[in-house]
Amino acid sequence: MALVVRKKAKETPLDLVYRFTKKISKSGIIREAKKRLFKDRNLSETKKKEKALYREKKIRELQLLKKLGKI
Repeated sequence: MALVVRKKAKETPLDLVYRFTKKISKSGIIREAKKRLFKDRNLSETKKKEKALYREKKIRELQLLKKLGKI
């Protein structure tokens, strides 16, 4: 999505920047860019398995501590 903002006759650079930022904010480009920047990426199968094994290990450790009366 390309936006074109051309300098008008007798327009100061600050006015041009102001018009540009206003046009960009209204178009929703920045909102879309932030969505893409912070999007959660899909994990590989190996990473999913590693996380699941880690969770199981932590659960077992917690159950053992409860059984021993340390928690």
